Amino acid sequence: MSLVQVGRIIAPYITSNDAEPDLNCSVVMLPGNRGVGYAQELPGDRDGHGVLWQKVVERPGKGKPRFGKVHPARQRRAMAELLCQVCAGPADRTADGVLWLFQDHREDWKRWPEGMAAVEPPVCVGCVAISLRRCPALQRSAVAVRVRSFEIVGVRGTLYRPGLFAPTAVLGTEIMYCDPMVHWMVAVNLVRELRECSFVPFDELLNS
Repeated sequence: MSLVQVGRIIAPYITSNDAEPDLNCSVVMLPGNRGVGYAQELPGDRDGHGVLWQKVVERPGKGKPRFGKVHPARQRRAMAELLCQVCAGPADRTADGVLWLFQDHREDWKRWPEGMAAVEPPVCVGCVAISLRRCPALQRSAVAVRVRSFEIVGVRGTLYRPGLFAPTAVLGTEIMYCDPMVHWMVAVNLVRELRECSFVPFDELLNS
């Protein structure tokens, strides 16, 4: 299993480390109030939908993992390419769909996670056991889900609004790509909408 190793600590692929700080780029308003950009913007700073992304150093395997912080570029890559968020190999896929591993929130709404806007990339079967052992949130409650429909629909990040001299950060939120306000976003996560979901018993995965 190809995990990121830092000394004796094993961290998921999408986890940021303390050698990967956010880059302090000046966020500016585009002419005609068309959204936000960077003062010294590069072509790779935007995705295929024209949305600006948080710039961050990328040094995987260096420094100490920050388990509460997801690395924007690696999350985006794993979500876009359906890679396992732990080892960066291909996520598990069967006729029933791609495999996701979540903290159990079935009490949130009747058909959860049907229709959920997910920012967690999928997983492979080989990384299920180690995730259940090492992740505190999953130790409290966990569920495995197969998903047949998982369209990329938007981004999560910091939303800005026009200010007197510069754009002003408003709040952290999720915005769909079809929303015109998405051009006022500095994104940190790619979002997929999960449909046609079915639960998978852990025994079936761990004993396969």
